[in-house]
This record gives sequence, structure tokens and C-alpha cells, in this order.
Amino acid sequence: MNMRDVLLQIAQVLTVLVLSPLLQGVIVQWEERVQRARGPGIFQPYRDLRKLFRKQIVVPETASWIYWCAPVVAFTCMLTVPILIPVLTDFPLPLSDMGDILGGGLILTLGSFVILLAGLDSGSAFGGIGSSRSVMLGILAEPTLILVLVGITLLAKAMLPFVVNHLLVQQPPVYWSPAHLFLVFAFFVLLLVETDRLPIHSSTHIEVYMIEEARILEYSGPMLALLKWASMMKQFILYTIFCNVLTLPWGLSQHGTAIGALAAAAGLFGRMLVVALVVVLVETAQSRLRFFRYQEPLAASFMLAVLAIAANQLR
Repeated sequence: MNMRDVLLQIAQVLTVLVLSPLLQGVIVQWEERVQRARGPGIFQPYRDLRKLFRKQIVVPETASWIYWCAPVVAFTCMLTVPILIPVLTDFPLPLSDMGDILGGGLILTLGSFVILLAGLDSGSAFGGIGSSRSVMLGILAEPTLILVLVGITLLAKAMLPFVVNHLLVQQPPVYWSPAHLFLVFAFFVLLLVETDRLPIHSSTHIEVYMIEEARILEYSGPMLALLKWASMMKQFILYTIFCNVLTLPWGLSQHGTAIGALAAAAGLFGRMLVVALVVVLVETAQSRLRFFRYQEPLAASFMLAVLAIAANQLR
């Protein structure tokens, strides 16, 4: 372990921490522009976080220790995952061997699980509705995520995301193989689900079919800021996995220089903007669906993951 690798490890976490609100701001503005509205500025999430950190905390009378611990645990989980995945470099850094790709998925799920518990712990009607709906989505989303991660592992014959990145860059036949393409489409559906971009979701806090916002409706002040920041970081991490591990694995720093790391961060954000544009078009092009139809895209994603595993065994 040398100082350069330690600094790169810190830079990976800071990249996710600093750029995640910017990605959220771009996506929100593009959604409004597609709907012919002006929309907020791309730096509005930073202003919202600053405002929330300055506000007072109001705690429900029915809240327990889960209410207090959930924001910290969720935020810590999102700070941990960037250590395990290729954000800026295509080679493992000192702490990257703490967990494999399944471990990263487990940590992401843990962050979502504690927020779910917090929604139930608050005792509010909206918190319970949001948490119950989140569980209904998770019944299909979590097994699909596991199958996708298993498919990636079988494709690369390894459980480290860095190995997958090298495989797809160095072997174009594997990149264009049916197994890999099925995994890409399956993970894209999961990306829509986990970032609240399915046409059954509502990202506002004033509609009865909201899911993510309902779970954190009883939070305020700095604790709400941590939860919103953790949600933006989760979105950034999922985009990073989708770009650097599955879809666009090029452009990472190979030698770990400062210029290379900066170029890798800029390139990663550029690739994310391409994916974000596709996500915005997919989300806004569809009409709002009834909630009970949530199983349709998730079932399709599940079948694609199964087909990916089968195709990998046949190639």
C-alpha cells in the first residue's frame, strides 16, 4: 500500500460524494425540459442540501432509535460501496478486496433496508405506505439483482468488478455476446427501479403514489439531508456500475496519475449523462401506469437475467 493508492481511494469516494448531487440536478432539469418546463438549475440539489443542514430537526413522538440511526447507516453504506468498485481506476486499490461484487450489492441493499425500517418506525400512514410498496418492488427487484450479479460473475469467471471491466475491454466478442447484452438490459430495468424512474413512481412529496419520498416524509433538517444525499449517491453508484462495469467500460485511469484520475472522473460523468438521457426519455415517453403493473418490467428483467446465465453456459 502506497500513498498514491490511498489518495486514489479517497478520490473515488469524494467523486461519488461531490458529483452525485450534480447528476441528480441534471436529470431533474432534463425531465422538466422534456416536458416543456424550465425546471430548476443543475446546482439546485447542492442548495437544497445546504438549506436542510441549517434547519432544525423535528422528531415524531413515536420515533425510536431506528429513526436516528437510519440516516447515518444509509449514508455510511453509500460511502463504502465506492471503495469496492472501479470509479476512477481500472485496477484494484488497497481496500477494494474487502468485498466482491455481491458484497457491494449487499451493502446497497442494507442502506435501502434501514430506510424502509425508518419509514415504518415513524408511525405515519405515508411512511407505512411507502415502505410496504418498496417491499413489494423488492420482492422481484432483489432476486433479479442477485441473478444479474451472478451472471456477471459467471461471465468473467471472477467476482471482482475490475476483472469484468478488463474482460469487456480486451475481448469484444464477449462484449457483444448475448449473455452480456441480456445482463445490460436486465440491469437497466433495475436502474429504473432503484432510482425511482419507473412510470409508477413519483419523485414529488405531494402525490399519493410516491414511494421513496413517502419513506422519508417524517424526516427534517440534517437527517433529511443525509437521506437525500444517500439517495443521490446510490443513484451515482448504480450509474457507475452500469457504465464502468457493464456498458461503457473504457476511459478509466490505468496508471493512477492525477491527470488520469481527473480525466477518468470527467469521462465517467460524460458517460453518465448519455445513460441519464436515455433514462429520461424512457421515463417521460411512457404514460403513468397503475401501481399493480410494477411486476411487468421487473418480471422481464428477471427473465433477461435468467437468459443471460443460460446463454453464458452455452457459449
